[in-house]
Amino acid sequence: MYNVTMSILCLAWFGLCWFGYTFFAKRQAKKTHCISSVMHRHRISWMTRLLYRDHFIADTSLLASLARQVTFFASTTMLILAGLLTVFSASERLFTILSSIPGLYPATLLDIQVRLMILVVLFIYAFFTFTWSMRQYAFCSVLMGACPHAPKGEEINEKNANYIKNLAKIIDQAGHSYNYGLRSYYFALSMLAWFIHPFAFVLATTIVVVVLFKREFHSRTLLIMNEIDNP
Repeated sequence: MYNVTMSILCLAWFGLCWFGYTFFAKRQAKKTHCISSVMHRHRISWMTRLLYRDHFIADTSLLASLARQVTFFASTTMLILAGLLTVFSASERLFTILSSIPGLYPATLLDIQVRLMILVVLFIYAFFTFTWSMRQYAFCSVLMGACPHAPKGEEINEKNANYIKNLAKIIDQAGHSYNYGLRSYYFALSMLAWFIHPFAFVLATTIVVVVLFKREFHSRTLLIMNEIDNP
């Protein structure tokens, strides 16, 4: 009974940290500078420059580079899922190995199987977010090809400004999906501590939130990108 209560509390804290931080980051991004808001500003600047370019060779290469990063994680996620399902099929052996390690918090076979299944669910979610990000980058390629052209020196009219804004938003959405997939990796890594002790899991989950917050809102990279002016 104690193990069940402890597991429920750990999962509740895990869900609170993950979904709570996601909600907080979205809301806070509208009030202060963060990686997402600063990157949106730079994406607007990037799309604005497309209007005055005759060729998009460099731009398509940059977009393809972004898509390759997502493709790498999507394929890696499939390998991780295959490994997790293999471990799940040998969960009895894993239980025997963990039971023989001194100092680990005692867990039943069901506990180990539940934790493995939660990891499987996390990486399935990561796979879906990565593949959705890939599709959105593909949409961006089509829209970039259809981008209107304006003579150099001509001011941007309302129609072109709307096109730029929405194209930048789609690239933003692709980036957000990529971030959600990466965030799944971070929280999945914290779950590994659960095999050691529930308190270690709670501590690891808390550390992940602190690291994400620091990188998103108080990193040196954010300060540098925020100091770059985009006319």
